[in-house]
Amino acid sequence: MLKDSYGRPVTNLRISLTQRCNLACPFCHKEGDNRHLQIEMTPQEIQRIVSIAASFDVDKIKLTGGEPLLREDIQEVVARIRAVPRISDIGITTNGILLEELAAPLKAAGLDRVNVSLGTLRKETYRKMTGVDALDKVLRGVSEAARVGLKPVKLNMVVLRGVNDDQIWEMLDFSKKDGLVLQLIEVESDTSEEEYYKLFHRDFSAIEETLQSKAERVVIRDMQHRRKFFLKDDGEVEVVRPMHNTEFCAHCTRIRLTSDGKLKPCLFRSDNLIDILTPLRKDASDEELRRLFTQAVTMRKPYFI
Repeated sequence: MLKDSYGRPVTNLRISLTQRCNLACPFCHKEGDNRHLQIEMTPQEIQRIVSIAASFDVDKIKLTGGEPLLREDIQEVVARIRAVPRISDIGITTNGILLEELAAPLKAAGLDRVNVSLGTLRKETYRKMTGVDALDKVLRGVSEAARVGLKPVKLNMVVLRGVNDDQIWEMLDFSKKDGLVLQLIEVESDTSEEEYYKLFHRDFSAIEETLQSKAERVVIRDMQHRRKFFLKDDGEVEVVRPMHNTEFCAHCTRIRLTSDGKLKPCLFRSDNLIDILTPLRKDASDEELRRLFTQAVTMRKPYFI
């Protein structure tokens, strides 16, 4: 297992499959990559890079975007990753618009879990947050994901003051029906326009106090020490506080792969990317690719200390 110079192991690889998206949510952090990219890795290239990562005991893969389900070859991507020995968990983060049609094929291809970005159950609020009218389709996708056995299905609810912060308990009631996990996400100041942050940021302190009063137990997750509340009426709520803090950095086990094939040691930095795709396309050996992966890990350092 690789560890960086701060003793943090790297066990998770977060792969952006595309920058394309069919929504335009202003709070999206785009995996910390604001470059305008057109190059996308092939399924075979993704599989080989995952194999290199797995040789260092990286065993958890999260597929992101953009919107990863826009990839017409998404089933092949998942199947090829599943074929890599030692990979124990494959998840995907999606806006859910295409999930109804793809949940069953992705499950068959080897997908384990899914996170669906869903901030509301109200059509007008959804339109305000995303710019499109697709809520019914997303809800059908969530239901289908639960039906085919993707587990857990997490609902990523970005909470915006004056927009949907009055709908948290409504979302919680919805999540309990199918055994879903509600993930409350506080708006990031580092990944949104400053005026947007000032206008829509909602502090989570009071929300967490209420959840604490309703919980029969609270678990501190290893990943960035997030708090997960197991409520007395069987609901599950995970709270994602802003990532610009020392706890997030101190417990980070992730390394990222951009959609154009660059290893990204830190979400908050884009000045230390390691190009692994170009050498791969020039027939680099596994040893050379392992050296590049090791180099990227050694460049990891806490952004907030």
